[in-house]
Amino acid sequence: MKINWAENLRQNVHQLAESLGNLFVETFHYLALFAIGAVTAWAAVMEFLGMIEEGHIKIDDILLLFIYLELGAMVGIYFKTNHMPVRFLIYVAITALTRLLISNVSHHNPPDLGIIYLCGGILLLAFAILVVRYASSQFPSVKIEHPQRKIGTGSGEHPDVEKGEI
Repeated sequence: MKINWAENLRQNVHQLAESLGNLFVETFHYLALFAIGAVTAWAAVMEFLGMIEEGHIKIDDILLLFIYLELGAMVGIYFKTNHMPVRFLIYVAITALTRLLISNVSHHNPPDLGIIYLCGGILLLAFAILVVRYASSQFPSVKIEHPQRKIGTGSGEHPDVEKGEI
């Protein structure tokens, strides 16, 4: 009876704090995404201009541009879906190792055990992509239509579930 106003006030304060917290987190999230995207684009343009200035392009340079492309795509996907595409991180790692492998071979370094390690790393990362793709096809995350954080009697929500997934 008299405690009802206190409970309502507590819920209103909780909702206000949650809304402000979400606003601050999402604002930082979008600013950081724009900054990462801008820095990636700037680095790719500067690298491309450096290639033009040098007058010739090596395979290392092309692979570096692919790394920038993959990073940009990763930022774009994260911006649209709010999910980190782990596969793109693995693609970046594979491209980086491939770039290192081609650089080592093209500079006429004598073959050694390092080349085997690089090839093994690329194979391991390719296997990781296979595992991630299989897991995501066999165990997809289910989306909730209108995710909300309120948990109470009759809400039908699960307390251990991240926002937007079940």
